[in-house]
Amino acid sequence: MRTVKVGIIGCGMIANGKHMPCLSKLDNVQMVAFCDLKPERAEEAAKKYGTQGAKVFTNYKDLLAMEEIEVVHVLTPNSSHATISIDALESGKHVMCEKPMAVTGAEAKAMYEAHLRTGKKLTVGYQNRSNAKSQLLKKMIADGELGDIYLAKAVATRRRGVPTWGVFLDKEKQGGGPMIDIGTHSLDLILWLMDNYEPESVVGSVFHKLKHTENAANEWGAWDPSEFEVEDSAFGYVKFKNGATVIIETSWALNIAESGGNLLCGTKGGADFVKNELRINGERDGSLFLNKIEVNPNARQQFRGEELTDFEYEAKQWIHSIVNDTEPLVKPREAMIVSQILEAVYISAETGKTVYFDKE
Repeated sequence: MRTVKVGIIGCGMIANGKHMPCLSKLDNVQMVAFCDLKPERAEEAAKKYGTQGAKVFTNYKDLLAMEEIEVVHVLTPNSSHATISIDALESGKHVMCEKPMAVTGAEAKAMYEAHLRTGKKLTVGYQNRSNAKSQLLKKMIADGELGDIYLAKAVATRRRGVPTWGVFLDKEKQGGGPMIDIGTHSLDLILWLMDNYEPESVVGSVFHKLKHTENAANEWGAWDPSEFEVEDSAFGYVKFKNGATVIIETSWALNIAESGGNLLCGTKGGADFVKNELRINGERDGSLFLNKIEVNPNARQQFRGEELTDFEYEAKQWIHSIVNDTEPLVKPREAMIVSQILEAVYISAETGKTVYFDKE
């Protein structure tokens, strides 16, 4: 396959923990430019992952001016996703933007419209779709094994899992807490499995109950209450135009004994991810059954049999879509709807009112 030259904008934790290591394993990818507001981070990334003579910038527009770059990965704080992604699309680059697509629904829509206007590909880093269990369940649902899915839960709850590094607690840069950080992954997966992107209304509740705790027990060490500007838990109730309902449950800090898992309920059966296992339940010949499926981790939609992590699969299918001019696994309109629902949860919680979507 031909070589794809990539520019990295944002060389922080998600770049180093996910994108750059996975891109470096693809033989047809060259990372030729790196940008970060902290020049030392860009320089370190270029040294570790870049081609010989890779460029380093602190202004992302200088990176976008490089004509040889075909693809840009936008790995910056949430508040800058839309601006940088739109500029990148307008400069003629294909864009992988890390989740969430944007802080607001309007920004996400502007990104989607830029994708349509420029004809350049745009995708968002929702790697849960790359999991083999998710892809098997997607096929089972498409084959009608669960029937009509009318109820689902998008669950991303932590008992005490507040990220204390980077800008996670910064309201301006992040746009929110667990709802926009980890809830976005679960909601994206549920909507994709249901193939339902027609929300009608949203009711949301957002809580700031435990964030003020001093010296709190936490997976990554006690947080500083004075820096904790976002919610510690949030919940949403989404009704769709066909009558289906999705309940969103998300938290960084919540007094629960253990976290639940995503679930879907259909007219023929149900499915859930309890302790990260795929289980199917239903009724047969007057008896109820509950089956745990042993999923082959290498049996995915593409690249079957290859030993790839979810991150590696995400990167490979994205570059594959560029080279072969096919649609990426995560399509921009789908990610836009996720952002619009997340924003509606926050708006509903703030106003105390139901948020209604356009009835087009």
